[in-house]
Amino acid sequence: MALAFDEFGRPFIILREQEKKTRLRGLDAQKANIAAGKAVARMLRTSLGPKGMDKMLQSPDGDVIITNDGATILEQMDVDNQIAKLMVELSRSQDYEIGDGTTGVVVMAGALLEQAEKLLERGIHPIRVAEGYEMASRVAFDHLERISRRFEFSADNIEPLVQTCMTTLSSKIVNRCKQALAEIAVKAVLAVADLERKDVNLDLIKVEGKVGGKLEDTELVYGIIVDKDMSHPQMPKRIEDANIAILTCPFEPPKPKTKHKVDIDTVEKFQTLREQEQKYFDEMVQKCKDAGATLVICQWGFDDEANHLLMHRNLPAVRWVGGVELELIAIATGGRIVPRFQELSPEKLGKAGLVREKSFGTTKDRMLYIEQCANSRAVTIFIRGGMEKSQMMIEETKRSLHDALCVARNLIRNNSIVYGGGSAEISCSIAVETAADRHPGVEQYAIRSFADALDAVPLALAENSGLSPIDTLTAVKAQQVKESNPHCGIDCNDVGTNDMKEQNVFETLIGKQQQILLATQVVKMILKIDDVISPSEY
Repeated sequence: MALAFDEFGRPFIILREQEKKTRLRGLDAQKANIAAGKAVARMLRTSLGPKGMDKMLQSPDGDVIITNDGATILEQMDVDNQIAKLMVELSRSQDYEIGDGTTGVVVMAGALLEQAEKLLERGIHPIRVAEGYEMASRVAFDHLERISRRFEFSADNIEPLVQTCMTTLSSKIVNRCKQALAEIAVKAVLAVADLERKDVNLDLIKVEGKVGGKLEDTELVYGIIVDKDMSHPQMPKRIEDANIAILTCPFEPPKPKTKHKVDIDTVEKFQTLREQEQKYFDEMVQKCKDAGATLVICQWGFDDEANHLLMHRNLPAVRWVGGVELELIAIATGGRIVPRFQELSPEKLGKAGLVREKSFGTTKDRMLYIEQCANSRAVTIFIRGGMEKSQMMIEETKRSLHDALCVARNLIRNNSIVYGGGSAEISCSIAVETAADRHPGVEQYAIRSFADALDAVPLALAENSGLSPIDTLTAVKAQQVKESNPHCGIDCNDVGTNDMKEQNVFETLIGKQQQILLATQVVKMILKIDDVISPSEY
């Protein structure tokens, strides 16, 4: 420890903590960073493609998640290293932007880092590598544009959309009913899509799950499902042409906000108080009746007296419905959410053709279906399956369906597709390889390496499918060059043809382009770091 003085003569103490900080500089720093990035990518490589493996993650409080979705795996992993965190961010941004291809983008970035390491060892400056990668990514981006195909579909002909969603679902655990799930996803998206503006609001699609039954029982409901039942067991279980009052005020007598105390010293006073309360309840129920409501959905609870009265006045009611669900019900039925009983009026009621309560299994699980709504822009996908007590299967199905919904949305936004099975990557790799000859200077090494890195995705696909990776890849690549056919990919499911057009394996163009751009950006960022200072560990 040493004492020193600053320019104003104030003493300060210099601590010798400085040398405890670990510091990596130059090539060592880059190698350490690249190793961290590669470690994350290597973990995800095995879960790429239709034959990819799943990962099982256990959280500190004992919850188990089994998933195949790259973004979810990285999200749940506890990553300390800063560079590995970048990879997590990478897959998350792919998830936000596109929703699909989260594993591929990390594998791609890992391959680019691996290639960059070889170039750095040869003594090529990292910035030159980064510039070469940037050029190559532009070539690949434009090439994808060229090999893509417009995909015509309409509200009547949804087959193309279903095919593309099936490609997404084929790598997930639910692939045995991918046809049904893909159709459900596409119908749900088309129900809420605005085809003129080419826009889809995914918030209007609610994905609800209930343990039990089998995956095949998953259904699409044009309406809302609420995980609640009628407040009184004797209320009708089925209401047709319902007028729904959506309330956010409780069914109970008003209480002053301040502290208060009521002194009751005679029986008469107690009687008047009770009658007053009864009158309040009567008025509330009457207001709902006057507005013409035949069903009340309330955000709060009501006590037994109110419940009994509602039952007597034959006004079915549902209580404790969450705020988000209330909003969705309001959107679907075209009703307004009413905060006070005084404001109830007939035009604020929502309308639904059928409200029914459905019970599942032998347990007392009941749910409310609100169907045939005035505005069917809000839909619910209702997932069944999995074992009792285990939400794992349902959660994973939800994640898989989210990917499929995003793919359908992207296709409505931009209906270009490229072929899957690694065919787009192989085709880009060939294009980038030829482009390298046009660049004099050191960059061409980087561009060639980029072409090699693009092969990582088809290689991983072949490896996960149990084929010999290098033989398969070279055969497919040779076939692409010979026939100049960009649709040849890895035959993962062993169908017997390499032509992805025949196998109907599609991916969205914007998804693929985003993958290449994001991976290149992250790798450039990692390559530009040449000094890592980490704090001392006490």
